[in-house]
Amino acid sequence: MSSVVVRPGIMDISPYVPGDSKIAGLDKVIKLSSNEGAFGPSPKAIEAAQAALADMHRYPVDGCPLLLPLIAEKHGIAPESIIIGVGSDEIITLLMRAFTGPGDEVLYSEHGFLMYPIAALAAGATPVKAPETNLRADIDNLLAAVTENTRIVFVTNPSNPTGTYTTAAELERLRAELPDNVLLVIDAAYAEYAEDGGGGEDYTAGAEMVAKFDNVVMMRTFSKVYALGGMRVGWGYCSPEIAGILHRCRNPFNVAAASEAAAAAALQDEAFFTKSVEHNIVWRDIATQSLRGLGLEVPDSLGNFILVRFSGAHFSGKDGKTADAADAYLKERGIIVRRVVSYGLPDCLRITIGQEDEMRAVIDGLTDFMKA
Repeated sequence: MSSVVVRPGIMDISPYVPGDSKIAGLDKVIKLSSNEGAFGPSPKAIEAAQAALADMHRYPVDGCPLLLPLIAEKHGIAPESIIIGVGSDEIITLLMRAFTGPGDEVLYSEHGFLMYPIAALAAGATPVKAPETNLRADIDNLLAAVTENTRIVFVTNPSNPTGTYTTAAELERLRAELPDNVLLVIDAAYAEYAEDGGGGEDYTAGAEMVAKFDNVVMMRTFSKVYALGGMRVGWGYCSPEIAGILHRCRNPFNVAAASEAAAAAALQDEAFFTKSVEHNIVWRDIATQSLRGLGLEVPDSLGNFILVRFSGAHFSGKDGKTADAADAYLKERGIIVRRVVSYGLPDCLRITIGQEDEMRAVIDGLTDFMKA
């Protein structure tokens, strides 16, 4: 490799490390580390994917003609403004490829999704973090960090891993005060939990902003509420002009036929969707209140997860009650949650909302840990 030149930025990337899935020595674990759907995918999605596998020797039809009109109809948006990708991660990568390069800056909130800096560096751009206030995106700090080199601003709404959200008014103000040549990208991976799952009236996933302004992009995914993380399907809503640019950058046949079939079936299974969202409301609230009752700090969340903080007014790691120790204690019980050190939150654990028995197990586990 001594004579091979690596592009600037590549060696600065810290590769993404997903949540753990296994515990050495245990065959069965409770996995609450990756914000996966509590019930798994709709049976209709599984059936559709299995049927599609019979033609796996065929290339998929490019552009997802089965799924695209279903997304357009459900969300009331124009098909020509939609781009479907291999998870929303691919949409992020395409945006970087199309609109950033060496000398450009990509701005995001302090505890934002790790793929933003990874994709920026891979494109040769410079990632820039704006400080948050009380685990929320701070619009003033974001605007203060904008320079003549800023090309994209990402806002995760609701945010992962904090679960907090940015109001519609705050997003409108951010867009209004950004230069016209800067893209505002609203990453709404958890929007269904916020819109249909007890979110405030001042929440928005951003669709109405895309319809009004040609420098706003909304991203969505089938990995969370539709529980299709293993199928890798995400999509973006933007102006037809931006969609056309992204289509020029994406690989042909990017979404597998089985993935498209599963997503199309999941989108149409309203009963399963409602069951998933309603379960999330109930157990997100129970877990939040139960852990607050132990003196732990748990911000209100609009996602399918909660953030648990082992510091602050009530705890400062006293008596060994740290996030590290809690994580190890839960692992001893076969429970995997997410350490979020890489997000700049070393004193926190992120816990996915799982099924009832899983949630009771993690609540009982942390209760015993705090009382030990």
